[in-house]
Amino acid sequence: MAKIIKQKCFTAFFLICLTLALQSCVIGNAAARTQPDWIRDPYTKYDRQVYFAVVGIGSSRDTAEKNALGNLVALFGQNIRIDENATTIYQEAATNGITTRWSENTEFVSMVSRSASFNSLVGAEIGEVWNDDKNNFYAAAILNQHRAVQIYPSLIRSNQRIIDNLLNLPASEKNTFDGLARYEIAATVADITIPYVYMLSVLGMPSQEFKKGDTYRLDALNIVKAIPVNLRVQNDISGRIQGAFAKALSDFGFQSGGNNSRYTLDVNIINTPLEFANSPYKWTRFVVNADLVDTSLNTVLLPYSFNLREGHNNQAEADNRALASAVQKINDEYADLLSGYLSRLLPQN
Repeated sequence: MAKIIKQKCFTAFFLICLTLALQSCVIGNAAARTQPDWIRDPYTKYDRQVYFAVVGIGSSRDTAEKNALGNLVALFGQNIRIDENATTIYQEAATNGITTRWSENTEFVSMVSRSASFNSLVGAEIGEVWNDDKNNFYAAAILNQHRAVQIYPSLIRSNQRIIDNLLNLPASEKNTFDGLARYEIAATVADITIPYVYMLSVLGMPSQEFKKGDTYRLDALNIVKAIPVNLRVQNDISGRIQGAFAKALSDFGFQSGGNNSRYTLDVNIINTPLEFANSPYKWTRFVVNADLVDTSLNTVLLPYSFNLREGHNNQAEADNRALASAVQKINDEYADLLSGYLSRLLPQN
């Protein structure tokens, strides 16, 4: 009997210990999942006198970190935001070695490129990351004010040297596509740099003289207006094809150039009557080949070509329809094609 009582006591004791252990485990897990104070207020973790700090949230660590870095930029207002298009162009220029070629500090080029890709400021870091049991991720983005005060003036001077070197070209080369590309890249470098000029004022530092990107874009626009483009069209009986291309060039701002112009838009038209067996219609195939050429380098800069076919009861009307379709196609496409080409130009040397 005593043995049975002893066994029951042992069993009861074991069950009590097991219950207490399970409760302890549950309490421990609950404590582990308790949201840290820095999520509510990052300055409970980071000294307000030393850091700017914000929190981001996302469904993954990566999205939470990017959200936090974006929130850090937004903390300072619209003046600090980096234009998305400028970011893309700057990264392309860095990838192709364009910005590093004229920089005396390639480290800054790399820093700016990396931070721009994350919509963040140079010097910004992810301090803390935490996720709850609902798969929500939280990240704290921080910016050390003292470090920013140290590196931003040097970054601004470095990017100013890039701009100065880009625009250091002979006067004879300014009104060229290469000159245009240099001023466009200079505008992009300025766009990327201006937020750091504003940040220095936020940090209580004296503002530095630095031109905005639009200043260089105005110069680029004036370069376009100073570049003559010779338009040469073969086999254009009515002159309508020449008119369509001339309008596209004029709308973009190019002058009409003579035979001595460095740039020529060379257009050739092939108009061919067609007949098909068992078809009551007359047909016309219309082919247009247009090459924008740099005559000094004997290089085709921008090729453009298409062919189409139109039919009608008589050949003359088939010809008219094909011509009208070709003119419409040029009006719809060429200006955008030219604009895209010029916007992607990179300096040659």
